[in-house]
Order: sequence, then structure tokens, then C-alpha cells
Amino acid sequence: MKISHNWLTTYFKIEHSHQEVSEMLTSIGLEIEGMEEIESIKGGLEGIVVGFVKECQKHPNADKLSLTKVDVGNGDDLQIVCGAPNVAQGQKVVVATIGTTLYTSEGEAFKIKKGKIRGEVSEGMICAEDELGLGNDHSGIIVLPEEVAVGTLAKDYYKVEKDVVYEIGLTPNRSDATAHIGVARDLAAYLKINHDYKEKLQLPDVSAFEVDDHSLNIEVSVENTEACPRYSGVAITGVQIGESPDWLKNRLNAIGVRPINNIVDITNFILHEYGQPLHAFDADQITDHKVIVKTLPEGTPFLSLDEVERKLSAEDLMICDGASNGMCIGGVFGGIKSGVSDQTNSIFLEAAHFNPIWIRRSSTRHLLRTDAAICFEKGSDPNITVEALKRAALLIKELAGGKISSDIIDIYPEPVKPKEIAVRYRQVERLIGVHISAKEIKEILEAMEMTIVSDDAEGLLVQVPTDKADVLREVDIIEEILRIYGFNKVPMPSQVQSAIVPIERPDKHDVFNKIGDLLSSNGFHEMMALSLTESRYYREVIAVEASELVFVNNTSNVHLDVMRPEMLLSGLEAVLRNQNRQNPDLKLYEFGKTYKNDGEGGYIEEEHLSLFVSGRQQAESWQSTDQEAGYYFLKAFVNNVLLRLGIGSFQQKMTQDDVWAYGLQYHRGPQVLVTFGKVQPGVLQKMGIKKAVYYADFHWGTILKALKKSKVKFTPLVKYPSIRRDLALVIENSIKFEDIVLIARKTGKKLLKETNLFDVYENAEQLGEGKKSYAVSFIFENPERTLKDKEVDKVMKQLIEKYESDLGAIIRR
Repeated sequence: MKISHNWLTTYFKIEHSHQEVSEMLTSIGLEIEGMEEIESIKGGLEGIVVGFVKECQKHPNADKLSLTKVDVGNGDDLQIVCGAPNVAQGQKVVVATIGTTLYTSEGEAFKIKKGKIRGEVSEGMICAEDELGLGNDHSGIIVLPEEVAVGTLAKDYYKVEKDVVYEIGLTPNRSDATAHIGVARDLAAYLKINHDYKEKLQLPDVSAFEVDDHSLNIEVSVENTEACPRYSGVAITGVQIGESPDWLKNRLNAIGVRPINNIVDITNFILHEYGQPLHAFDADQITDHKVIVKTLPEGTPFLSLDEVERKLSAEDLMICDGASNGMCIGGVFGGIKSGVSDQTNSIFLEAAHFNPIWIRRSSTRHLLRTDAAICFEKGSDPNITVEALKRAALLIKELAGGKISSDIIDIYPEPVKPKEIAVRYRQVERLIGVHISAKEIKEILEAMEMTIVSDDAEGLLVQVPTDKADVLREVDIIEEILRIYGFNKVPMPSQVQSAIVPIERPDKHDVFNKIGDLLSSNGFHEMMALSLTESRYYREVIAVEASELVFVNNTSNVHLDVMRPEMLLSGLEAVLRNQNRQNPDLKLYEFGKTYKNDGEGGYIEEEHLSLFVSGRQQAESWQSTDQEAGYYFLKAFVNNVLLRLGIGSFQQKMTQDDVWAYGLQYHRGPQVLVTFGKVQPGVLQKMGIKKAVYYADFHWGTILKALKKSKVKFTPLVKYPSIRRDLALVIENSIKFEDIVLIARKTGKKLLKETNLFDVYENAEQLGEGKKSYAVSFIFENPERTLKDKEVDKVMKQLIEKYESDLGAIIRR
């Protein structure tokens, strides 16, 4: 949120520097995220003066250029080449002297230099409106009145205003500080308590408001008082739509609001002055001169101001005309015909208090994050609608020449009364940590315009203004007291106390770090996907029963409506985003959680580690190969993770389902450790991913349980040499390498330390149909003595016999 320093000074005198004001605002909870010095005209018209054209003749070398001599009041006439058709002798003009920086309409800077144009020296530039940022006219140079003195600085003539804008990181609870008056009240309260400030705020005076006639009567009906607790309005006739005065445009430009016309600018000004959104309807566009506040049927089309047709929800509060046509989404966005145009001469001005929950839903549902919607979402003050209407009406009379042509309509069936909250002195001291006297507490509350209803030795009863929607409890009042008292006045404790807490083993965070370091050191990048995702994925991509999903009422992003029940699709979103940005070679990992409904009113929350690989194994390089990362590439990392954790004993089985085209599952009985493999091409196609993706899903809770039971053993290095033997086995395609390993373990027993597959050969002509050749190495060793060849030969003979009898293998010799 942007706050103008000059605007604040219209309410009270500020004698402190901009930096000091920034620090004060931050100390009272309005954190300043940045400050910017601005000028009402970019560049401040520095180096630009009023000149007098003493001579003007045609350029000798160009028909459309003029050669002028201009007096700029410094005693030296400037020769300036000018291309404007209206330049003439005897004019008072605006001259940019050499060295002046001007700005294009796009904000690009260029410097005026001495140069030659078609052979003639030019020592400056006679300017048009658009060249100075004074307007859009480029038809000719600016011609000033004769009485303007030569040499007058343009910044003085045009009254360039300098300002400082504070960027406030407004928190969602600060409904009282959504506009300049709210910030001014807070700052003035701080100054009264901490800097002995005596002046009162000079707030806008609306006592001059009076009805001129009753020529335009608008009937208002509020059918949904839950969504619209208060609706106020007034009719104004005879308005002249035009440009706003400089002071109003300067106020709006300072805070980044583009001026449009006097009526729209006034409504925007009131929004940022009071924090009360207004809407000006063209009265001639209101059918039957009747306004109805209600909802419309689900799916009703609505053409909004941005010329986009939106389908309404049955929970969108609409401001309708007498024919029940939607004129605007209440508190959010106007309709295409609801606003003010150049032809408008009568308006109906609306100031309402809307239910913040209704506004939030409609705003996010239609992705319309307007200033008005943001203000209503925080909780607008229901008791300032009439005052804001009067202020706006008086400005419209002043700046647009209108007449107030109706009484103020105010539908307020259940007025919101200020809350009364009891505050105990001992509780103030207990929570803040310092003693604040009862007198000082009262002064702080009075400075913040909180009425003290009653008080005694124990505490006081405080009436909270209705603009503070977040102040509901005693602790909230105490927080308000502390803000103004000053956080910096609370001393830091001289001692810091801590306690030693035993950590459950294994330390989950330590395990995370070990595996994260392992994967990162091998070229993986850690990712962090949202736990929120779209329910449509589990209808369109992977089938998951709706009863298992954990739905969330997410008003900020309505499409993210469920907690993810698995890790795959959020990871595939990251893969897609990277591949769409020319980053196809991916190795990603994520520690995250999944969520499911247990069907009994509870929820199942599980921890996972997911791995994703796609594209090439290594980044493109003159030394690297173009080998794609595949199933065995992923399997190696899965095994490395388990090896690093010391988990070596498990069963495995093939897996193939809606997620995996093929893969393996490591498990211990019913406890799944990890499932990994190639993602189904159909899933990738639905997600828009063109390259193959390999995915591993570690059930991290099961992994941690397995670590509790595992024991670390130390084994010294074997001092005696090992013996390697190789076998080439021709086997059926259906036989897995695991079958070979299992027989080797049973046969080799303590002597066999390692079995490795180092080559696979398939050739139907040489080996036969459905056959393959595995080249397998066997490593033998004895930790107590040197092995003899006869011992190894005996085991190898037994292995060959087993492979031939149990697997039907043919030994290639």
C-alpha cells in the first residue's frame, strides 16, 4: 500500500524528516518496505525556463524547420532550430536548455545537447506539452501568456510538486490503516505519546453538505443483508465530466493510481483517503431508476468493465437495476455499462459496507484483485459510508458542477455498535513485560480515539472504534497499547534461558540432511512443490476416489482445492515447468507430505521422498555422452539412498499400474519402502510432458521405522586377497537377475561376497527365440585366510549345476 507524505500533511503538520516518519510508521506496525521521492512532473522540469522568441525565420536548408533566436533571461540569446508549425516571433515559450534531461512518454531519458541540424547550430529545444510530460499534445510548442516573465523557471510556473511515497507492507488485520486518514490517526497518536504532539487532526469537514433539489429519486432495495449489512447512496445531477485539477491528479499519481476523469478520480480519492470504496453509476443506465442488491442464478453471464464475460456464482453479490440486470459485482468490479462516460450528466453514488467473506470469495473466484475488494476484505468501517458520501458529493459539486438531487439513502437494518472490551492493568504488564502506569495507558487509548467507558483500580472498559475490525479481545487492546507505547521501549532480558530436550532416534532432520547431501552431491536439485493441488487432476489424470481427497476452502486460489494425496503430479508440474523453459535434463528430489481422508472423520498424513529423472544423464558437454537417464539410472540412486541408510534386507516385486508403466517395489512384508520405475506415457501426455520421466516414491515413515531397528556394525577391512570368477548364462527372458543372485547367496554362503551383472546380450539368431545372455561376476573372499582355487572351483561347480537344474541355464564356455 502506498501512502503520500504530502497527503498526510493535509491532516496535520509533520515536522520530522521522511526517514524519521518511516521509522515511526514501522514501529507502530505499519512496516515501511521502501520510500520513493517523486515529482508531479518527471524530472521536475529542471533546466527548463521561460524564453522569448526575438527572431523567427525559415531554416535555409529545410522547408519545415524554423531558425529562431530566443532570450532566456541570462543575457545571451540562444539559437534554436524548431520544427513546430506554430512557432513565431514575439511568443513566450518553454525552453529546455543544454544539459537538460527530458523523458519520453515511455519514461526513457534523453539529454539536450548542443548540435547542428541541417547545418545550423541549435542550442536547446522549444518544447511541446508531451515533451515535458504536461499533456499529450504534440501539435505545436507551448505558447505562454505575455505577462509571464522571461527567465522564469518552468518548475515554478507549473508548480511542480515533490513528494515522498511510503510503501507499507500492510498486514491483513490492519483494516484501520487501509487509507491515509487511518495512517494519519496512528501516526498522530504515536507523536502525541512519544513526542508531546498537541495538534488535532484536521479531518475533512462535511458540514456544508445539503440537498439542492429532489429531481432524481433512486429507489434502493437490499435483498441480501448478510452480504450487504449497510447500503448508502445519493443522486447527483448536472455533472460535467472533465479533467481533474492538478492537486487531485498529483494525489492519485503519487500513489500509482491513474487519473481518468473528475468523477472517477474523486471516488478513487475517497477510497484512498477514508478506506471507503465508492461506485458512481450513470443514473440514466439504471433501469426504472431502481437499485436492487441481491444474488443472481448460478451461471448468469455478466459483461464486466474489462469487456470480459464472466459466469456468475449464486454466491456473487450483485448490484442490479430495476430489471434485475447485473450492473456490478458488489465491492469487486463494475459492469460494462455501469460506469461514468463522457456523456454522463447524472450519477448515483454508492457507498456500502459488504461482508468481507463474500467479497473475498467473489474477488478470488473471478481473479479480480481490485483496490476496493482488498479494502472490503480487510473489513471496512460500516459507520463511515454516509460521511464518505458527503465528502465525495461536495467534491463533485466543486469539481464537476453537480447538484445534490436526493436525500441520502441509508439502508442499515442492524447498526454495528462499537465493541466494549475490559482491560486489566496487571494483564497489560504481564503481556508487555514492563510496567505502564494507568495514566499513560489511558492517554494512549485516548490518543487512538478509543473511548474509556469506565475504570477502576483493576482496569478499565474500552470502547473500540468500528474501523478496527481486528480488535476483538483484551489481548488485542494490549497489542494496540504496545504499538503506540513503542516496542523499542521494552527492554531486552539480561538472561536467556534454554532447556536440553532429548531427540528421538533416529534424528529425522539428520537423516533428511544426509540423504539431501547425497542426492545434491550427485547432481540432484531439491524442489519444494505446493501441498495444495487441483482436484481435477484426480479425475482426469490419475483416478482417486473423491472420498479419499482432503478438500480445502481456498479462497485465495480457488483452483487449488485439495491437499495432494500423492507426490507424483506436483513433481510432474515442476518437470513440465522446467521443460517448457528449455531445461529438459532434470534430476529432482523433494521431501514432502501427502494427505488423505481416512473415511472415519480423520486424516492420514504421510511423509515421502520423491525422485524424478528425465532427459540426459549429464549436461551437454564435449566430454559427455548423450545417454538418456532411464530406469537403471534411477534404480542406482534408489539403491544408493538405501545403502547410505544401511537398509539392505528387503523383498522386491514387479509393479505396473496406472502410475508406473513398469518398475519395482522394495518392501518388508506389507511395509513398502520404495516404489520406482517409468511413469505411464498416458499420465505424461495428460500433463503435457513429452519426454519420458522416471519416478521413485520412498515411504519415508517406513524408512524411519526401519532405521530404528537397524544396527550399525563395524567390519574391519579384509587383509586377504579376493578371487573373481565369471559366468556367461543363456537363460529365458522371464528369468530375473534376482533369481541368479538368490541361488548364488544360498550356494556361496559365507565365501561369496558380491554378485554383479556386467553384460546383457540378446540375439535371437545366435541364442534362440526368447533367450538372453547374462555375464555375471562372482567375488569370493575369506576374512581369516587366503582362499584356495579348489575351494572356489567347488562352489562354482555347485553354482553351475544349480543354474542348469533350477533355471534351465546353458553355460557359455
